[in-house]
Amino acid sequence: FAIAAVDGSVRVEELEKLRKIVKKEWLSTNFVKDDLKVVAEQAIINTFRWLHDDNEYNAYDCFNSFLIYKKNHKELFTSEVNKLIIRTASEIASSFSKVNKSELMLLAKLDIELKNEH
Repeated sequence: FAIAAVDGSVRVEELEKLRKIVKKEWLSTNFVKDDLKVVAEQAIINTFRWLHDDNEYNAYDCFNSFLIYKKNHKELFTSEVNKLIIRTASEIASSFSKVNKSELMLLAKLDIELKNEH
């Protein structure tokens, strides 16, 4: 969500790109058990929508919250998961038009944080 919101506007195309990536990439991995795939998909999409619709959370608050989660759950962030996170964030950023400067900067921060093991 932070990548989509960092430029001050979350577009329909960004949510649609997220839906496609979740179905195509995330649910086809072994990260989610088969019997939980529909629940996982709904949770991801609904969380994105909730953050957007609530208008209480800005991109940087969401990004920092993600970093805290990552720090507290290091075991979940394998190399494979980190690559998929970056790919997902990059595709969302480029879904409406070219990646803008604010998105590019946050993507770079995300890449650095995901490579940081501490």
